[in-house]
Amino acid sequence: MTQALEKRIYTSEEYLELEIASETRSEYRNGAIIPLTGGTPDHNELAINLAALLKSALRGKPYRIFATDQRLWISERNLYTYPDVMVIKKPLQLQTGRTDTVMNPCFIAEILSKSTQDYDHGEKFSAYRTIESFCEYLLIDQYNIHVEHYVKTAANQWLLSEYSDTGTILSLRTFDAQIPIIDLYENIEFNS
Repeated sequence: MTQALEKRIYTSEEYLELEIASETRSEYRNGAIIPLTGGTPDHNELAINLAALLKSALRGKPYRIFATDQRLWISERNLYTYPDVMVIKKPLQLQTGRTDTVMNPCFIAEILSKSTQDYDHGEKFSAYRTIESFCEYLLIDQYNIHVEHYVKTAANQWLLSEYSDTGTILSLRTFDAQIPIIDLYENIEFNS
């Protein structure tokens, strides 16, 4: 992540005013505004591939799929963020007084980059776990075929499975969907 905008503390209302007027996205972390960096073509391709696979798997089911530009509010951590891919069971729970900020994802996926992988594994995942509806998390490596799949099994308990084989079918438990790893990584060319 890049450094916080200036070194002052912003209110969430100030952040939202700035965010709505801005041409770029920023994350809000307990008073700090952190500009989000642009992703690589592979980062974007992986997010689109996952969103498309989820859209197909969940057709006709009571879920909404969002990619990159949907703001999420995590009240317990005073955090506004933009997950790479997010699934929400209908109905959407919007932040009070807002029509552009959701609060109730059941599934989130992040595409790992060198600058965000520690945050996505640590502080961000910790914040996501405070969301009552959240029960499944994917971390997708864009530099190698590797997916980390976390599933909530009980209060404060998460099961980790890892996949690095293109022949693997990833089974998502929240909404009973199957994601072939080879399809997730379609069009991604790795440097040797």
